[in-house]
Parts: sequence; C-alpha cells; structure tokens
Amino acid sequence: MEQQDEPVGRLNHHDSAEELGSPPFSSCEHSGSPQLEEPAKMRRNDHYLPVPGEEKNLDVDFASTKPRSKESIPLKNLYADDGSPLYPHLGPYFSDGRRRVDYVLAYQIQKPNSIRRQSSRFGDTNFIRRLRRSLSMRSSRAPLQPKEDPEIAAQEQRTDYHEDDKRFRREEFEENLLETGLELEKDEGCKIPGIGFLKIHAPWNVLCREAEFMKLKMPTKKVYDVKQGSNVVEKIRLFIHKVTAPLHPKVDANRPDSVKSLSHPFSREKQHLFDLSDRDKFFDSKTRSSIVYEVLKRTRCTKAKYSMGITSLLANGVYTSAYPLHDGDIEGVNAEPNDRKLLYEEWASYSVFYKYQPIGLIRKYFGEKVGLYFAWLGVYTQMLIPAAIVGVIVFLYGCATVDDNIPSMEICDPRNNITMCPLCDRACSYWKLVTACGTARASHLFDNPATVFFSIFMALWAVLFMEHWKRRQMRLNYIWDLTGFGEEEEALKDHNRAEYEFRVMQKTMKQEHSIPKDEKVKLTCTDRMPAYLTTVVMMCFMITVTFAIVFGVILYRISIKAALHMSTYPAARSNIRATVKTTAAIINLIVIIILDEIYAAIARWLTTLEVPKTDKSFEERLIFKTFILKFVNAFTPIVYLAFFRGRLVGRPGNYLYVVGSYRMEECAHAGCLMELCIQLCITMLGKQLIQNNLFEIGIPKLKKLLRKRKSDLDSKQEEELNKSLHRHEKDHFLGPFVGLSPEYMEMIIQFGMVTLFVASFPLAPLFALLNNIIEIRLDAKKFVMELRRPIAAKAKDIGIWYNLLRGLSKVAVIVNAFVISFTSDFIPRLVYQYTYSPDGTMHGFIGHTLSYFNVSDFQPGTDPLQPMHLGYKVDVCRYKDYREPPWSNTPYELSKEFWAILAARLAFVIVFQNVVMLMSDFVDWLIPDIPKDISLQIHKEKILMVELFMKEEQGKRLAARDKDGQDNCTSPSSANESPPQPRSRPVSHANCC
Repeated sequence: MEQQDEPVGRLNHHDSAEELGSPPFSSCEHSGSPQLEEPAKMRRNDHYLPVPGEEKNLDVDFASTKPRSKESIPLKNLYADDGSPLYPHLGPYFSDGRRRVDYVLAYQIQKPNSIRRQSSRFGDTNFIRRLRRSLSMRSSRAPLQPKEDPEIAAQEQRTDYHEDDKRFRREEFEENLLETGLELEKDEGCKIPGIGFLKIHAPWNVLCREAEFMKLKMPTKKVYDVKQGSNVVEKIRLFIHKVTAPLHPKVDANRPDSVKSLSHPFSREKQHLFDLSDRDKFFDSKTRSSIVYEVLKRTRCTKAKYSMGITSLLANGVYTSAYPLHDGDIEGVNAEPNDRKLLYEEWASYSVFYKYQPIGLIRKYFGEKVGLYFAWLGVYTQMLIPAAIVGVIVFLYGCATVDDNIPSMEICDPRNNITMCPLCDRACSYWKLVTACGTARASHLFDNPATVFFSIFMALWAVLFMEHWKRRQMRLNYIWDLTGFGEEEEALKDHNRAEYEFRVMQKTMKQEHSIPKDEKVKLTCTDRMPAYLTTVVMMCFMITVTFAIVFGVILYRISIKAALHMSTYPAARSNIRATVKTTAAIINLIVIIILDEIYAAIARWLTTLEVPKTDKSFEERLIFKTFILKFVNAFTPIVYLAFFRGRLVGRPGNYLYVVGSYRMEECAHAGCLMELCIQLCITMLGKQLIQNNLFEIGIPKLKKLLRKRKSDLDSKQEEELNKSLHRHEKDHFLGPFVGLSPEYMEMIIQFGMVTLFVASFPLAPLFALLNNIIEIRLDAKKFVMELRRPIAAKAKDIGIWYNLLRGLSKVAVIVNAFVISFTSDFIPRLVYQYTYSPDGTMHGFIGHTLSYFNVSDFQPGTDPLQPMHLGYKVDVCRYKDYREPPWSNTPYELSKEFWAILAARLAFVIVFQNVVMLMSDFVDWLIPDIPKDISLQIHKEKILMVELFMKEEQGKRLAARDKDGQDNCTSPSSANESPPQPRSRPVSHANCC
C-alpha cells in the first residue's frame, strides 16, 4: 500500500488521497504516532516545520500569528531531545527517512558560528502567506524548513545587498516550486560550513503529471515473448552468447532475456494499463531526477528584472550547484545493496576488465545518453581486437622478411662503397650509405607489401565498425524503448540557455519602444555577427599558431642536427638521427598536450560568445570547434612528416632555404616512413598515457590530497566524519559532471590515429585496444565514484559524433592511398621491378634511386668544412632523387624515371581510392542497418499495442452497455430519455423483466 510508504506527518489533502487510490489514515496503522490522533487537523495543516530539539518553544516565534492551539507540527516528533533525528537514515531521503530526495540544490549561506547549527525561523508575514497558500492548494506540499527572520538576519549578518538579493530570488523560486507540487526540505545545519541544501522530492501526482507531459514510455502490464530469429546469423549469435557466458556481468539475473514488457507513453487516464503494484519502483531514481530537472528548468522567478530559470539562477550564483543523488554508498560494512554498488563491482573494478559491460544497468542508472557512449566504446574496443591481430601479423611479417629484403641488404652491404652528399651545409661531411643500415632494416618492418593489404583491410574495417554500431544502436533502441523517440521529444526538453535569455532581455530593454508588443524578440544573425567574425578570426589564428609551432620544431631539428654534427663528443655524433627524431617527437607531444587544453578553453569561449539558443546547439557548435582545433593540433606534425618533409628540399648545389640559412631537412634514405612511425607511436602513446589516463587518475587524486592537507582532521577523524555525512553532503564533494564531449573527443582523435596513417604504423590498433581496455574501467570508476550523478538524458544515437566518425573513415582511405603511394617506396619498387630491372628482381634498386652530383658544383660557402673526413677526396657524391647526372645534356634536371614513377603514384591513388570506396559501399549495402529480428519485433509491438487498445475500447463499450442496460431496468422513468446506444447492436431489454 502506498500509505505505508508515506512519512509520518505526510499531509495529504482528502481529495488527492482519494484520487490516488490511497486509503485514509487509520489509527491502527501507525499506533505509535501521537500526531495521528487528529487526522483531520493534519490534512488542514499541509505545511510542516522540522524543528530541532534546541527550539521547542515555537509559540514565542509565532506569537503575532493566528492562534495555533488546534494545529500541530507534524515533524516535531522526528527529533529527539538532543536534536538528533529519530530516523538517522543517511541515505538519499528526507529527514523523516521515508521520502526519497530526487534532486538537491546547494547554495551559500552566511551565518555567525553561534547560530550556524540552529534552525532559522519564518518571518511572521511570510509564514502567514505561505500557510494560506498551502491550505488553498489541492495537492500535498513538501515542507520548506524555516527561513531566517529578515530582521534577525539584518542584525546578525553583515550588510550585503547581493547576498540578500540572492536569498529573495531563492525564496521566490522555491515558492514557485511548491506551486508545481514538488516537496521541499532545507538543511542549513549540515557539516559543510557555509553551504545550505534544498532537498526536493516529487510526489506521485507530480511524477504522473510530468511523465505524461514528457511522453515517457513506461512498461505496461502486457508482457510478450521475444522470439529469436531462426536464420543462420541468429543461431551463430546465440551460440557465441552461450560460449561467452562467463564474460557477461552478473546483473539482472532474475529477468529472462526472452520476455519484454510492452511500453507506452504514460497517461493518467490509462493508469490501469500500467503495473502500479509498487509505486515506489514504477519510476526509478533516474526517471524521478530527470522529471524534477524538467520542472526546475520550466519554473521561473519573475520578480527580478528578467525571468530566471534554474540555469540562470546557477549562472548568477543564486544556487551554487544542482544535482541528483547517487543511490547509496559503495564501500563499507553498512553499505546497502544498490545499483551504484553493483555497478562498482561488475563494471568499475579493474578485476572485471575481461567482462562485457552491463550496458542495461548503466542505462538504468545514468540514462540513455551515457549508456550509448559506453555501448559505443564497447563496440569500438571489441572491433579493435581483429584489427590488432591483423596489425600484429603484418608487423611480424615485416620482422620475418627483413633478412630477405634486397634493398636493405644492398644498403647494409659494405662492398657497395656509396658515398652520400652532406645532410647539412658546412658542418656536415660526406657519409657512407652503409651507416643507414639500421634505419633501412627498421623501415622494412613498416614498409612492406603487407602494408598495402593492411590499409585496404583497415578501410573495410572502418565500414564494418560503422555498420556494426548502427545495428547495435538499433537493437539498443528497441530494448530501451527508444524506437518512437523523435524530434518532438527532443524539442520539448530543449529549453533556452541562460545566456540567450539574458541577451534577449537586454535587446528587449534597448528596443522597448520600437518593437510591437505582439512580436517575439529573438537574437538574429546580425546580432551574432561580431561573435561570428571573432570566431573565424580566432580559429584561423589558432590554426596559424599550430602551423608556426610545427615550423618551430622543424627549425629545432635542423639546428640541433647541425649542432650535433659539430660536436666533439663521439657519442653525440654517433646517434644524431635517433636523438633528433626522438626529441622532436617528444617536443611535439608536449606542445600537443598543452595546446589541447588551451584550445578546449578557447573553443568554449568562442561558443559562449555566439550565444546559442539551446543546450543542443551549444554542444554541437562546441564539438565542431574543438574537433577542428584538436584535430589540426594532433595531426599537423604527422601530415608534415608524411607528405611534405623531403619534398621541398631542392638538390645539392641548389637547396631550398628558409629563415635565412636554414636548409630544409631531408628524409633518410629509407624514406620518411620510419620517422612518421616514431612520431605516431610517441604521440599516440603519450596522449593516451599522459593526457587520457594519467591526468584522469592523477588530477582527482591530487585534488583529494590537497583537500586532505588543508583539512585539520586526521585520517581516522575524516573517516568518522565521512560516515556521519548524509548522501547529499557526500555527493557535494564529488566533481561536477561536465558532459561526454571530452570522452568522445579523445576516442575520435584515437580513431583518427588508428585509421588515417595505419599504413605507416600497423601496431596502432593494438595500442588503441590496450588503452581502451583501461579507459573503459577508468571512465567507469570516474562515473561511479568521483563524479556527481548526471541528469539522465534520453538519446537514440550518438549524434554528431557518428558523422565525424564516418567522415574520418572516408578521409582515411584517401590518406592511406597517399601514404602508400608517396611516403613509402612501394610504388618505386614496383616500377623498378617491372620496368627497369634487368632480371625482374629488386637487385640494383638502390643504385637506381640515387642520382649523381659533382662536388665542384656546390654553392660557395656550402661545401663541407672537413671534405677529407672519409680519408679520401670525394669528387662525386650521391643523393636520393631521380635527376639527370652532371655529365648529361640537361644536368640535374628531373629524369624520365621521375615522371614515370609520379604517374604510377597518381594512378595507384586513383585505383586504390575507387576500389576501396566501391568495396566499402558494397559492404554498406550488403549489411542492413536494422537487424531483421529487431524489425520483426518492432512490427510485432505495434500489432500488440493496437490489440491492447482495441481490447480496452471493447471493454469500455461493454461496460457502457451494461451500465445503460441497468439504468433502463432500474429507472423506468428514464426510458423516454433514449440514452445513446453503441452502433454495433442495440441493447436488449429481454432480461429486465
């Protein structure tokens, strides 16, 4: 019975009690409660005042009000003589220990220490006004705890108009919340100094009203069997499900997967369709908090200069924070079983890293939007397994064939006494090609024929991943009853942002006399034009800064290489290439991490300047700006290494110089693919280890450590204090939920690393897989333990992130085609083998790629300072390029081999791109977006829903017919009135005699 779940002292109006189907109070149900001896008086007094034990004499406080001798204070018995509550429940409940706290608003209070722990009092007129209003309303109200008397507050607090203004706005907002039917309770005597809490509870009638308004789909009494498909794919899926049974989390063990409740948007007129046997569990905590949040967003306080909702109140500091509560504690002997504890044990613990995620429980606790993120992350991580396996096989193939690679064997053969031209002016001398043996062998690990196959595989993998996610998303939409969720529901929940309302108010005040009264004021494109121009200029400036920093790293590489060549230390001179590559990659990583944080703040600032109307518009614009800036920041150094380094060099005797005497750097003889691999490896591992994992683990722990050092309590005292804190006080110390955009963003950048340049780094999927296994549990622990519970938001897809993923997968095909064609030596090897090789093998390929240069043609001042470094005089040196020799008719001009290879490169790009795109589109067409069994079940649900309503309509007709028949039998005088009859058949009166 619902009445047993109501608190002692809950004040129900008689009409509302009958409307909800609750029996009236009876003295036998609560025999130990003295205030229930006068039930009629309780219904009249629908405002209650929690009074601590220190303030027992309330008649003094309200001496000037109406006589209260016949009225009681229902919650007075909730406190013992020492002021402690008789129901010491520290869970998410009101002080009576029975009504659940659905939402909490926190605000700053300023009280002297002498009265900080005492309850405040109502002002006389304020109390009378509230009491009259509450008595005139039908539905029951929650109690606001006593407010401070304004006169006492003026005497005991410092004069601060701003704080008083905030208090008056809070009072008005709370009065308006009471009028919506919410129940409120204040806690200003908590253990957190300077913070007051407003606890909000939504009673049953408010939940029903708002659920109908929000069109929430709720399960009906109708249950049907979910039949699995009989085709081969479904049988394979069921077989895999049985085999992987140990990997499934132990949640929802009592609920069979083959049974599903038929859901329908909630309606108060059709309450009989829904299973209301347990009203406390019909609306779960996630739904209750989202309903209260919608009421908070819709409620306004209008006595200020402009209308303010909860977002405006939070932005103006009237309330400092607003959040729903977690279900309970995780650790401790007294921690009761709850969804949060279950999530910690089966999801947020590193010991269950090998198990699937409990997506259903995540959605139940955090809402559909968070559930979809972790479902997508799980699908992405799962799909990385085959990609990682194939990538490792490709890498192992490179390791196995490195000794059979003829070009690297030719480089490493000391008999090929090839003298190479200097790598820099003056400081660098001539060098032997055999010294590049190690780099050439290492390059073969990532530049071999298997790389082309792996690039094609990863392009198809990206398409399969997108298709797999679309099917998984449709399955979740069906399971979570989101198949009918559309734009109407989203538009209904998208309220205007506080900044937008404030700007509209300013515009209205400026144009008060020029705008007709009936015309609605809104911000136009002209109003936002300065912000748009600022955005364009700042975005271009930030991208230019990124290019400038990359150029600075290039100059660092050039100068440090020259400095190391001039060094007198043998160790420095022996590992010049490795030192320069590694240090430059680390510098790039540090710059990327720093700029990521700066760019995120700038993107938010620019989006705020534009004053988007809704939260959805704000989020999409912010995501777009942040993605562009972070993508350019992360990939600019990689794009330079892949496509520009070594191509803007010139030739010996006619090099290209920048910033005066800085000569553009060349690639190693084996190509720039090795350096590209090193840059990708360091950037990817560094971002994942430092930015994603270390920051997410270290920063919260550092904040916690600083908080402990500032506290005067030792660890034992802090533990005792933590045990005595209420749920809303514990959650206040947790970090605020800032949205899913940072989580998605790091995964999107990682997806780009995995797909865009995978031709140069086949181990990228393996590193991404290892990172994501940790990332899932890290995010889970953060959501369950370190963050406040987010508002449950409905969503049927991952939104703009899907479009970004799809765009990256398309770009990846083009990028990998250019990497294989222009960065690696794959095309030159094919052209040589099938066109220029005398025996059809790769023998002689190294000599074919090297051109000749006469050292007498050096420009003045650029020849080596130590030309006799090798022990003999050099007349001709070699360099990597396809140019005519100095003794030809056109010395140093591009040779015909260059143009033949360039044509082959471009042809490969076109063929590769079109073939892979065609295969991708074929796979996309071959795999339907909606699984066949889900489409059949959705169709079945529609049929069952029609049958349910037809049956209900038929029952109504039969009931109406029986009622009409009884009226005709029992009231002969009404026979002349000819009541309306059903069209199907007339009512028979044969049995009336």
